[in-house]
Amino acid sequence: MDAPWSRTLDAVGPRLRQLRQQRDVTLVDLAAETGISTSTLSRLEAGLRRPTLEQLLPLAQAHGVTLDELVDAPPTGNPRINLRPIAGGGGSVVIPLTRRPGGIQAYKFVLPAGDDDAVPELRTHEGHDWAYVLNGTLRLLLGEHDIRLAPGEAAEFDTRTPHWFGATSAGPVEFLSLIGRQGERVHVRATSGS
Repeated sequence: MDAPWSRTLDAVGPRLRQLRQQRDVTLVDLAAETGISTSTLSRLEAGLRRPTLEQLLPLAQAHGVTLDELVDAPPTGNPRINLRPIAGGGGSVVIPLTRRPGGIQAYKFVLPAGDDDAVPELRTHEGHDWAYVLNGTLRLLLGEHDIRLAPGEAAEFDTRTPHWFGATSAGPVEFLSLIGRQGERVHVRATSGS
């Protein structure tokens, strides 16, 4: 009879594939990010090889999840969410507020002061986004509109509309964002014809 942890390890392959596909990352890219060969990653995802702790640690880090989330460990009865911040570019921080795969995900964003004259690259993806400003002023570029949202204000929009979030030069901004599963994928460049 298999031990419960043995069945858990057997189920890691599909979970690894799901996490990689949600991030829209290739096996080659993941191999470069983790130092694990492409062939090993392929065998792990196909369930032809059981992962070791030395493999699980860099995979969890690459996917931005805890080891428990990576192996889909059963709940331990502790209702607290592990709020591990994810450092972004330029001093931004993203804090996941939910941890269940699929469905709506909640995040808290903390973005450093920005440049009011900047014309950043707008992005687009499937789904809807909802943002609620906690502190500071959020600059939302949405299609042709340049919108400033103050604390207590919210915006909701179809994410197929080219968009970008940032702070103003007045200082950093903190906001909550609710996005669907599609919003977790890498944004694609907006084209002038969309």
